[in-house]
Amino acid sequence: MSEITETDSPVSVPAERNWVHLFRQSSPYINAHRGKTMVLALSGEAFEHDNFVNILHDIALLNSLGVRLVLVYGARPQIDRCLAQANITSGFHYNLRITQEEAMPYVLQAVGGLRGFLEARLSTGIVNSPMYGAGIRVVGGNVVLARPVGVLGGVDLCYTGKVRRVDTDMLQGLLAGGSIVLVSSVGYSLTGEAFNLSYEDVAASVAVALKAEKLVMFSDQLGVVSTEDGLIREVSVVQSDQLLAQDVLADECRNLLSLAASACKQGVIRSHIISYVRDGALLEELFTRDGIGTLVTDDNYEQIRSACIEDIGGILELLHPLEELGILVRRSRELLETEIENFTVDERDGSIIGCAALYVYAEEKVGELACFAVTQSYRRSGRGDMLLTAIEKKAKARGMRQLFVLTTQTEHWFRERGFEPASTDDLPQGKKITYNQQRKSKVFVKKLS
Repeated sequence: MSEITETDSPVSVPAERNWVHLFRQSSPYINAHRGKTMVLALSGEAFEHDNFVNILHDIALLNSLGVRLVLVYGARPQIDRCLAQANITSGFHYNLRITQEEAMPYVLQAVGGLRGFLEARLSTGIVNSPMYGAGIRVVGGNVVLARPVGVLGGVDLCYTGKVRRVDTDMLQGLLAGGSIVLVSSVGYSLTGEAFNLSYEDVAASVAVALKAEKLVMFSDQLGVVSTEDGLIREVSVVQSDQLLAQDVLADECRNLLSLAASACKQGVIRSHIISYVRDGALLEELFTRDGIGTLVTDDNYEQIRSACIEDIGGILELLHPLEELGILVRRSRELLETEIENFTVDERDGSIIGCAALYVYAEEKVGELACFAVTQSYRRSGRGDMLLTAIEKKAKARGMRQLFVLTTQTEHWFRERGFEPASTDDLPQGKKITYNQQRKSKVFVKKLS
């Protein structure tokens, strides 16, 4: 029996070889993302940041790994400059540009200029460049049907529009050919007019229409930042609604979180909000277990469930360091295979981060909690409590009246959760026979209501 204990590999890795370890650790995510559809949303401000070239290199890497990519881009600062050069004043209402008819040619000029810039940069292939040999194909088209926003709060937004429909058949056809699809913040109407759209709205609408696995939105912040708690690493759709009801988020964070949560409600599996300022943020978010920005999800990507035979490798990796320290009794792979039905695991994004076993003594209606371990990085995140609750629920379902645990180092953790000190005399007969006197494990018992 063990406390919540760190499970890092006991074999140290030289600093200069860390990239080997990290590359190996990213393998499950490479496999998981291959063939999946992702929609990336970049603001016009991101284009002008020094880190933008690195983002393009990372996008090229995703493409080479078989990810189906749609890149949606905005152009607010570029439009501002074009309008200023033409001496046209353009106001905002509810954070939407009031796009007069005379402004629309300059909107198209700015958006078209960015498209040409993107196509040129994604075509780079010079020697010693990260994109050497990439051979990326970049395509696009009139995939967004738009309509005017109209009069909002007494103000006519003129040629500012909103998404009416996304041509998913065209998008799927373009993606099937392995191309990166560019979608701008301009939409077109059945009457042949062009409308200036919010790129965030376009990105969310495209992701929903494609039923994309991921919507990734770039911000100048690390993610969603609260004035009370700082960076919010993970948030469910329900929690997002609660946050949006409070006055703790900056306007940009509110807008991105609202759209990300809305996309998840409509079928996008996960939304991510990350920084365009931080080098490598896209790769860190997608190819590491904990990411670097804010994850918004409406699915249970972390789940506590009954273990299966495929989990044995992850359980062994979790338990091995504790066995080496003598905290847990050593279990062989063969023994685990015969006892796997007794185990419950906490799986997070394909990795086992916690486990516990329930052994039943049916005659006495007593259950034993054993092999209880949670990786160190989740020690203070409630994972142990969730595993304990799952084991108690399983014990009750099987008619157990009490649960006991043997521990050498986690007495207080269990006492705080309702376990009371007991003696070996209180153990069921089958456990008394196998009790290891040399370990001198303490016995704690909890009654199950």
